[in-house]
Amino acid sequence: MDVAELKDKIALVTGASSGIGRATALRFVAAGARVALVGRDAEALALVASEIERLGGEAFAVAADVTNEHDAERAMGECAGRFGGLDVLVNAAGGLSNGTIETTALAAWDAMLDVNLRAVFHLMQLAIPHLETRQGNIVNVSSVTGLRAFPGVLAYCVSKAGVDQLTRCAALELASKQIRVNAVNPGVVRTQVHRRGGMSEAAYAAFLEHSRTTHPLGRIGEPEEVADLILFLASARAAWITGATYSIDGGRAQTCAR
Repeated sequence: MDVAELKDKIALVTGASSGIGRATALRFVAAGARVALVGRDAEALALVASEIERLGGEAFAVAADVTNEHDAERAMGECAGRFGGLDVLVNAAGGLSNGTIETTALAAWDAMLDVNLRAVFHLMQLAIPHLETRQGNIVNVSSVTGLRAFPGVLAYCVSKAGVDQLTRCAALELASKQIRVNAVNPGVVRTQVHRRGGMSEAAYAAFLEHSRTTHPLGRIGEPEEVADLILFLASARAAWITGATYSIDGGRAQTCAR
């Protein structure tokens, strides 16, 4: 693998302040890319930007809420304006909430689909004119819940299933423009998403311990492992791959519900 395989490439990564988004931004910079870091937490984004600067990379932070249309448009415009274009869009921003078919309020349903699906769709639309001129690509961060049904996280599951189908449909529609579109489907990964979804520290610790038994490889994933797969899909090594949804889940999608 060429350590500079994204040399001179321009990427926009959402959710870049933590978790998979942060790991992806760092991995892209290490591979030679210039990165626009997009997220809601301006302070956390600034820390990531400073870390990249210390590593000798080039990145800048755009504090934006991707569910806000004007923020999304501004983020895309600032990236293209500062760097002169766009080669890779990584939609890593997202959220998780609990609820069943009986307990999920309409507002909670709307909020989950807004951040996990609608915002992804909108950013893809905004990116197309830039990606077309450079034959770029899109990588969406989905979930094992997009491929398999899990109880108690209904809106999240549906939103991620929507991301998978959006990925496949967009890949077909954009193939003639030589824009590739793929997705990754992680299992449980050590990020902040469950805590932000309302899980207490004690419950989260118990959940991680239980997840060792639900993932056949006997452990949860790390953000850097998912970032490596995203890098592959964004690189020239994946030049003949589009419309794919790649499981990276320690075998979780192969198991029955437990």
